[in-house]
Amino acid sequence: MAHYTTADQIDLTAVAGRYGLTGVSITPLSGGAANSSFRLGSEQGEYVLTSLDNHDEESATTLAGHTQALHRLGMPTSEVVPATDGSVIVPIGDRFLVLKKWIAGSVQQPLPLALLTEAGDLLARLHTLAPDAEGLGDVPVGARRLSPEHLAAITAFADQDFAQWLASRLGRVHDAEADNLRAPCLIHGDLFDDNLIVRDDGGLSVLDWETVSVDDPLLDLGMAAVGLAQDEVGLLDTDRLHALLDGYEKSRPLTAAERAILPLEIEHAALIIAFHRYHRHNVRFPNPERATYHRAMVRFTESVTRRV
Repeated sequence: MAHYTTADQIDLTAVAGRYGLTGVSITPLSGGAANSSFRLGSEQGEYVLTSLDNHDEESATTLAGHTQALHRLGMPTSEVVPATDGSVIVPIGDRFLVLKKWIAGSVQQPLPLALLTEAGDLLARLHTLAPDAEGLGDVPVGARRLSPEHLAAITAFADQDFAQWLASRLGRVHDAEADNLRAPCLIHGDLFDDNLIVRDDGGLSVLDWETVSVDDPLLDLGMAAVGLAQDEVGLLDTDRLHALLDGYEKSRPLTAAERAILPLEIEHAALIIAFHRYHRHNVRFPNPERATYHRAMVRFTESVTRRV
C-alpha cells in the first residue's frame, strides 16, 4: 500500500529544533496523492510542512530544489524555508520533510471561470522559462509521458476492453505526434484545480512540482484542459477551454498548426490520466472503491472529439 504520514508520527520537537521555531502546532491538510502535508503554526509564522512519503533523499532534495528555484524565478508558488543549517529537506526518523511558507487562500474546485484566464497565463509564463535556468539543475525530460514499462503493462490489464481502447488511442496519438514535433520547454504536468491556490488577494499560486519536466508545451496545455476545463458531468467544457486559452495566448500565442493539434494533445493528456488511475487502483494498490475511477477519463476523452 502507499505510505502516508499522520500528524502523531511527526516529531514536533525535532522539527522545531531543525528550523529554529517555537510554540509549534500541527494540523493535517486534505489532498495530496503522493505526500502528506500539514499546517504548522508557530510563533514565527504559519507554514506548510510536507512529509515526502514516497521519495528517497535524492528525489526529495530535487523536488524541494525545483520548488525553491521556480519561486526565485518569479513563479507564484510556495517559498521553501531552509533549515537552520541551510538544508532544503530535513530527515527526521525515516521521513524527509520540507517546510514552506503558508499561502493565505483556498483551493476552489472547480476553479471559477473568471480565474481560468489567469491560470492559462500562469502556464504560458512557465513555458517561457529556460529549462536550464539558474537553480533548476537537471530537470527530467518527458517524465509526464507513459514510459515503455507503462505501455507494456497495458496488455496485462484485467479489463481488456479498456486496455484495447487505451492502446488504440495511444497508438493514434503517438503516430500523429511523430509528424508534429514542437520545441520542448519547462512544463508543470499537473495543473489541476487542487494544485492551485486562490490567494486572499485574488491571484493564483501554483503548487506541486512533482511532475515538472521538459516536454511539449501543448501536452502541458492539454493536461491543464483535462484538469480545469471539465463541465459539471466531467466532459470537456468549451467555454472553460476558451478562457484557459485566452489567458495562455496573452504570453504565448498559438500558431494555426498548434491550435489544430491541441485537441489531440488534450486527448493524450486524458489517456495518461486514465492509465494512471487504472494502474494505481487496480494494479499497484487495488481499491474496489476506486476500481472504476478511470472511466471518467474515458468519457472525457470521447467528449474531446465531439466538442473541439
